[in-house]
Amino acid sequence: MKTAAMRNFHIPMPEQLYLRLKDAAHRQQKPATQLAKQAVEYWLQEQEKMALHEEIARYAAEVAGTEADLDEALEAATLEHLVDEGKRP
Repeated sequence: MKTAAMRNFHIPMPEQLYLRLKDAAHRQQKPATQLAKQAVEYWLQEQEKMALHEEIARYAAEVAGTEADLDEALEAATLEHLVDEGKRP
């Protein structure tokens, strides 16, 4: 079975950050490198989500007030649904 290629990446860090990472690794009984990898993966996911959000916001601003801005049938159906939901006990 093939495994994904792994690459090493050297990250110089201030002593205090290094000690915090080592302490967290000790508390969680995991290698510090595993925690660092998880932190980088999380940060990259957040950056990707932010980029997508910014792209959607840019598109929404770009088409605001145009025919692409709103599907009137969809808006009417949504409003009807919300009114119906409000009538339910």
